[in-house]
Amino acid sequence: MVQLTVLTQEVLSAILKTIDEGIHVVNTEGKTIFYNEVAARHDGMEVKEVQGKHLFDAFPSLSENSSTLLRVIKTGKPIYNQTQVYVNIHGKQIDTINTTLPIFLEKEIIGAVEIAKDYSRMKQLAESLLDLQRNVNKNNKKKTLKNVIYTLQDLKSVNPVFISMKEEAGKLAKSDSPILVYGESGTGKELFVQGIHHASYRANGPFIAQNCAAIPETLLESILFGTAKGSYTGAVERKGLFELADSGTLFLDELHTMPIELQAKLLRVLEDGMVRRVGSAQNISVDVRVIAAMNVHPNHALQNQKLRSDLYYRLNVFTFSLLPIRERKEDILFLTNYFIQFFNKKLQKGIKGIEQKLESFFMSHPWPGNVRELKHTIEYMMNVCEDELLLMEDLPIMMKPQAVINEKVEKNLSLRKNVEELEGQLITHALKLSNGNINQAAKLLEIPRQTLQYKLKKIRE
Repeated sequence: MVQLTVLTQEVLSAILKTIDEGIHVVNTEGKTIFYNEVAARHDGMEVKEVQGKHLFDAFPSLSENSSTLLRVIKTGKPIYNQTQVYVNIHGKQIDTINTTLPIFLEKEIIGAVEIAKDYSRMKQLAESLLDLQRNVNKNNKKKTLKNVIYTLQDLKSVNPVFISMKEEAGKLAKSDSPILVYGESGTGKELFVQGIHHASYRANGPFIAQNCAAIPETLLESILFGTAKGSYTGAVERKGLFELADSGTLFLDELHTMPIELQAKLLRVLEDGMVRRVGSAQNISVDVRVIAAMNVHPNHALQNQKLRSDLYYRLNVFTFSLLPIRERKEDILFLTNYFIQFFNKKLQKGIKGIEQKLESFFMSHPWPGNVRELKHTIEYMMNVCEDELLLMEDLPIMMKPQAVINEKVEKNLSLRKNVEELEGQLITHALKLSNGNINQAAKLLEIPRQTLQYKLKKIRE
């Protein structure tokens, strides 16, 4: 039984050491009983400087109130995703985001475990980005459209519905009301939003875009609203994106990824035009038009409680739904020719068009990445093509299996025969890429080695 306990402790310790997050475990006295290398890197310490020591010996700036580990031991209640700022024995300031959990044994608390993520680098990066944005705005005050690349005319289409939507966007651009844009990834949401800004009375003001999913939740509030001096250790007076976008447009992409609590603060800004920096009691007036975008349908976001209904109704003054390219088929070949001409100039080539087979494939392909996928496909093919026309053989390797299926189905609808032929081609290609190495080929095909050997045997028979 003792051997089993020792073995279990060794296995647990080995597992915890492999986790790519800081793990810190203390007993009820506040003494460290486990501390991994990741935590040590976060804290600017050596494991031996913390292991077996009391928290206060390793991190003298902590107290019973400020230490999340000691608070959890005292209350027995977990703490989730809380930022903590402290100083180690070397005088270095550490910022982390912690989830701290009590450890119970037969209903008695015996310690606490903390899972920490390094917050310092994320915060420094976010603050650097804000400083960069502020400097860009300062330098471009007289160079009005420097940060807007696209206009509504850059949205190329021959689809009547899309053309009509562009015309409506041009008219509504003159308003200051918020706008909500929905569209799958690759449909050109930011291009569309830049076009609206360019056509608005705010065209001479800043255009600032922020993807809400690209910034950790704990940082997003200070990025948007700014910080007051002393709001956290080392915090300085800093403008947020709303203040930087004053007299212009703030584009919030992937709005549904914004925390619900923060959506409530965004709603207040939309209602009264006032922002309050994190840690400040002072309201600051801003004149900003907000345009938000999502790549999931608003109804789904509402049903899944990813979007506040009151915020949705406030943003839903003007709504645009960008059609995926599979729903505007006439644009597929139109944009194909447009991109060929674009890359002819860029790559100094003279491609005249695409072969008939490729045209049929393009029209039947679902284009899950929409216009972005089509553009990147043409770019790849233009680089490898050595003919006057783009050919099926010029397709990116990831699209070729689908092209082969389409071509085979047109000739023969036998499911078994088509699957066998495609399987054989994929196996041959995997073996070629792995120089005949069975193990590597099996990994490429994502099947067990034994399965590949069995299939090879059947093919050779």
